[in-house]
Amino acid sequence: MRINQAQLATLAASANHSTASRLKLPAYDRSKLAPGIVHLGLGAFHRAHQALYTEAAVAAGDLRWGIVGVSLRQADTHDALAPQDYLYSVAVRDSQGEQLMVVGTLLAALVAPENPQAVLAAMSDARCHIVSLTVTEKGYCYDPASRALLLDHPDIQHDLQQADPKTAIGFIVRALAQRRAGGTAPFTVVSCDNLPANGDTTRGMVLAFAAQIDAGLAAWISEQVSFPNSMVDRIVPKTTEVDIRHVEQQLGLHDAWPVMTERFTQWVIEDRFCGPRPRWEDAGATIVADAAPYEHAKLRMLNGSHSTLAYLGALMAYETVDQAMQDADLSGFVAAMLAQEVEPTLERPGLPAYRAELMQRFRNPALKHRLQQIAMDGSQKIPQRLLGTLRNRLAADADCRHLLFALAGWFQYLAGQDEAGRSYPVSDPLAGVLQAAATSAEDSAARVQALLALSAVFGEDLAGNASVRDALIRDLSLIRQHGVKAAMRNSGLI
Repeated sequence: MRINQAQLATLAASANHSTASRLKLPAYDRSKLAPGIVHLGLGAFHRAHQALYTEAAVAAGDLRWGIVGVSLRQADTHDALAPQDYLYSVAVRDSQGEQLMVVGTLLAALVAPENPQAVLAAMSDARCHIVSLTVTEKGYCYDPASRALLLDHPDIQHDLQQADPKTAIGFIVRALAQRRAGGTAPFTVVSCDNLPANGDTTRGMVLAFAAQIDAGLAAWISEQVSFPNSMVDRIVPKTTEVDIRHVEQQLGLHDAWPVMTERFTQWVIEDRFCGPRPRWEDAGATIVADAAPYEHAKLRMLNGSHSTLAYLGALMAYETVDQAMQDADLSGFVAAMLAQEVEPTLERPGLPAYRAELMQRFRNPALKHRLQQIAMDGSQKIPQRLLGTLRNRLAADADCRHLLFALAGWFQYLAGQDEAGRSYPVSDPLAGVLQAAATSAEDSAARVQALLALSAVFGEDLAGNASVRDALIRDLSLIRQHGVKAAMRNSGLI
């Protein structure tokens, strides 16, 4: 039996006895929900993070905030959730156990390639006050080094010329154009992706796109539309078949696409909205005037150390974050990198406690967060996760040996084989270019120079820095010759 609206009334009784006391169900009338939010990028992270903050606001009685989800590429989320009346379950896991809840705020899951006009209609609806995004860094079609919209990107070129968009930026601008033409107030755009100053960056890309089609529209967006910066933090691994079977056993009903997550959750968002918003703060969101200190700490500490674990751990043939963290040398390397090189570049209070909390979260054995999932799209992630910190340390003439070693680990990861001799695919928008550079020669110096020459990732400054280049050549050579652990030891990093 599939989970659906008709089953909600009997779900608690159908769940086994041990689960019933740990199961939370929607108690509000879903038929009265208004479509107040359109979310672009209906993936597991949104369903385990922003949707839960919104669920709490709706459960408190504000029914304006139903969510219309949009998949920009594939129909798999729609196909899984439509037969369930868009209900799904969330399993919150840690070493102490598991808590289950069923989420009811999702009203629909549109598939943009199948019906882009339906997406624009949802975004143009006067009841929609917020358009939020989790489309990953590559979904913005931007240059990570300059944070500029790639006007020559094929999908952006399509969106500039056609009325049926493909990209998040294209949908936002076309929907705002429709609202302006119809005299409808604009929505607030809330990016929840790991971009530097994600609201400001998104605003810049939206304005750049709008300026290409209508200068008056660009001016209207600049004056009327809000783009608050935000920081989101929760670990959400990919759901497995084992997870699906486990949830079905606990619920007594089949959920085709539940999501797994940790107990920790954080959302910091600037109080800059051009219309109404849910009271997310009542569910624990932090509303601030400036999200930058939190954003920098999260990007550089959590995301930077996550990527470091992913690349070094994958090379060492580990499969999950908790496995990698059981290696005392690798976890010690990450802790030292954070304490000695990352934290001095940050301003958020309580950084040592935050570091300790991160290390504990990474050790969570219940999540099984795969390193290869984290390792995806490195060309889009490395600039904000590691290179910003590296540039700060170089400007201060300060030690950055751990950061450079982590970067060398990414270079070796791009070769596509771990230390056990197992091959793996490199998933990245620039995979072909990156792998060609990473395997361009047997000489490590040639590989480093070829990779640093990729200005879309490294800008123009790092390739010309002799100390950076020499350190990367040394570290890459050591990793290739001796493996990650011996290389760290030979470099005095463990």
